[in-house]
Amino acid sequence: MQNVDGATSLADCPTRLAVEIISDKWAVLVLFGLSQGPRRHGELVDLIGGVSRKVLTQTLRRLQQYGLVDRRAEAPRRVEYRLTDLGRTLVEPIEVLTDWAREHGGDIADFQEAAEAARPSPAA
Repeated sequence: MQNVDGATSLADCPTRLAVEIISDKWAVLVLFGLSQGPRRHGELVDLIGGVSRKVLTQTLRRLQQYGLVDRRAEAPRRVEYRLTDLGRTLVEPIEVLTDWAREHGGDIADFQEAAEAARPSPAA
């Protein structure tokens, strides 16, 4: 990974920011869920599945702090979240990762199963 000036240093590599953002388990799913249009909190909970309301709130706040998600309160109990223009720039990379996972997910599962089968079983 090269910096803009051509020097290679992982300490200030711009990739770190991208990895920081997408390494959050729920961030990518939230961003992808919002890629189809604005959604309310409960809609995101249902769409994503498996995420608690508290964790979703934390994830949405973190994405807002990055400038990727916008929160709009239309009424006290009517809040919608939407991608910002900056947030929309991550949709294509997320789609690329999704395509990669579809294509290679089976290979990874096969490798993991083979590695597990090759491990000696613990003594009983």
